[in-house]
Amino acid sequence: MHSNNPLKQSKAFVNGSWTGARSGATFDVQNPANGEVLGAVPDMNREDVQLAIDAAYDAFYQPSWHNSTAKERSAMLKNWHALMEKNRQEIASIMTAESGKPLVESLGEVTYGNSFVEWFAEEARRIYGEIVPSPVANRQIMMTRHPVGVAGLITPWNFPHAMITRKAAAAIAAGCTVVIKPAEDTPLTALALARLAEEAGFPKGVINVITSSRTHAAEIGQLLCGSDKVAAISFTGSTEVGKLLYRQCADGVKRIGLELGGNAPFIVFKSADMEKAITGAMNSKFRNCGQTCISANRFLIQDEVHDEFVEKLIERIRKLAIGDGSREGVQIGPLINQAQLTKVERFVQDAKDKGATVRCGGQTLPKHGALYYEPTVVTDLQDNMLLYNEEVFGPVVSVVRFKTEAEALAIANGTRRGLAGYFFSNDLNQVFRVARQLETGMIGINEGLISATEAAFGGIKESGIGREGSRHGIDEYVYIKYLCYGNLQQ
Repeated sequence: MHSNNPLKQSKAFVNGSWTGARSGATFDVQNPANGEVLGAVPDMNREDVQLAIDAAYDAFYQPSWHNSTAKERSAMLKNWHALMEKNRQEIASIMTAESGKPLVESLGEVTYGNSFVEWFAEEARRIYGEIVPSPVANRQIMMTRHPVGVAGLITPWNFPHAMITRKAAAAIAAGCTVVIKPAEDTPLTALALARLAEEAGFPKGVINVITSSRTHAAEIGQLLCGSDKVAAISFTGSTEVGKLLYRQCADGVKRIGLELGGNAPFIVFKSADMEKAITGAMNSKFRNCGQTCISANRFLIQDEVHDEFVEKLIERIRKLAIGDGSREGVQIGPLINQAQLTKVERFVQDAKDKGATVRCGGQTLPKHGALYYEPTVVTDLQDNMLLYNEEVFGPVVSVVRFKTEAEALAIANGTRRGLAGYFFSNDLNQVFRVARQLETGMIGINEGLISATEAAFGGIKESGIGREGSRHGIDEYVYIKYLCYGNLQQ
């Protein structure tokens, strides 16, 4: 990333102003590809965030925002979208530098993230109410939708652009104001979006972005969940943190949307088109170095095609170009940080210790940098291994052999997670059967890339509550008011 990138900010954005932490504290943002320090941003604490909450709360009740029309909010979102489109390269360059993902993927995320702003700019004008036939002749029953208030948005490092736009655009379209807390690994993308929001003409206090290191993350989460001035929380991240926030929101009976961890099954049945299955596996597994919540985690391959699938997959994996994501042609970048690398190493070592076979990869790649890990295939997995039971969030394909459809479904559904699932089959009866029985909120059928703005994104079981994107994405930020007009003269 060029240091002269006009979107690169070193301050947080609160109440329409660029501001530091009151303590003056900052923390460094590093490039995971080479450890280079990209810059420093404010290390804000509870008191700083309270100011952002106050600003969002005051802005919500300002006549100018509270009484804004859907058409006006739509126009502002359209402005924001146009500026994001105009600055695609600059946003992608910041994202690659701080997250490590290849530039081509960052540009893809900009397209995807921008599409949410465009979509919700359009949906703003379709937040309809209802008129319901009354059971009594002299009454009129009407239901209208209203914004809930201030929304606290806590976003992850793996999609630092799209996870913000997917939440913020929906909240703003509904008429809410937002306080955004980006992940400490990737705050620069969030600040770049704030810079463009400022240019787009949002009133001060409508969009606030606060930055903090891990040191203050817990207290900030607690404040957002506990504050009477915050009406809704939306969080994307680990199931463990999501459960904690859910508990903290209980006291205020706060609206909450959670998009949490997955443990996605990827099932290949014997009738599958093998080339499509291999391409689907590559797309689903290796995007962002395997660090996506809907990444395939457990590869369940039917006996008859197991060996062919593994051989062909290894052949494709060996061709992947690894390196610094800012270089042309690179397909696999580094893991985000040391904790993530340590986790991947531990999971693979655990599988080896318990009898699994590492068919390719399985090593760190110090020649590229401190956080690189080889794309890896592990076979002969058993149910006592970490790779079998938990989400690895790295470039590791964990292969489980199965005999029957019933066995595959039992393994796939034998987890408390239920975000995404994938299966490949050309047997139409099987397609309908398995789609009905697979316990996940989203399913890719003969497809490895399923995310789309128009579709409802979210999971079941311990993978979350609520849906993002689609027309349902607005539901998280509005409540229904019932109006009963009585004693009307006939």
